[in-house]
Amino acid sequence: MSRMSLCGRPTALERRSDGTGTMPAGSAGHGGPARSCHDEQRTALAEEPMSEITASTVLPARRERVSVLTSDGLRLVGELARPAQRPPVATLICLHPLPTHGGMMDSHVLRKASFRLPALADLAVFRFNTRGTTSPHGSSEGEFGEGETERHDVAAAIGYCADRDLPRLWLLGWSFGTELALRWGDDPDVEGAILLSPPLKRAGDADLDAWARSGKPLLALVPGRDDYLQPDEARARFARVPEAVVIGVPDAGHLWLGERSVRIVLNEIVRRINPDAWPLPTEWKD
Repeated sequence: MSRMSLCGRPTALERRSDGTGTMPAGSAGHGGPARSCHDEQRTALAEEPMSEITASTVLPARRERVSVLTSDGLRLVGELARPAQRPPVATLICLHPLPTHGGMMDSHVLRKASFRLPALADLAVFRFNTRGTTSPHGSSEGEFGEGETERHDVAAAIGYCADRDLPRLWLLGWSFGTELALRWGDDPDVEGAILLSPPLKRAGDADLDAWARSGKPLLALVPGRDDYLQPDEARARFARVPEAVVIGVPDAGHLWLGERSVRIVLNEIVRRINPDAWPLPTEWKD
């Protein structure tokens, strides 16, 4: 499958301050009514043969398997996916769910972000296995550190992306990964964080207060059927962070199962980081 490029690099998202609140996923927000280059591209391709984007779709990207070395001497396996034909406008650093419960860099939402967002939204996506974690991409050295020694893993991932001169680094944490983002992700090279299903167990009010002092944006996507933290409680907990936005997703669960949930997540990520590419298409040129 291929993509026709009709316009230049999208304009980067202006940073802005949003008050804490719960809004329905997919509602009008950061994206304005102006016609973007992605709109023009969709119009030009409207009459081309198209295929639906599904759970197994892998769109074009420049993908490379990489390894990063932590400050305590462990080698972590990872993958960097970038747009195939132009520089990325921003970068996602993915922090996966709890490895003792099956979380890994290939957990489905992170894998689909890597498979789709370089092509659909001009984002670079960096995924890696934290210490002691195994996935189809391989095994990272070390052993699970209960979210403590993983601070070195987060720092190594951020440092790797910064050293590669990747633009506008955003953390994308899911479940356990949100705890790592909140506890260890307030780095000078990080622009903000997106949190999927934050349990707020290992990370607490002190970590939220640190993010509040940083002035960096937080976006929390909270499933309405989450087993750990639901939207109303999340809104109360994140109220201490002025730059935080909480979006409740009524029919989703902690694992974001199903294509509808995945599309909601990916659209909200893109709406925040590169609104010119929002909403994402559901089809791709053959």
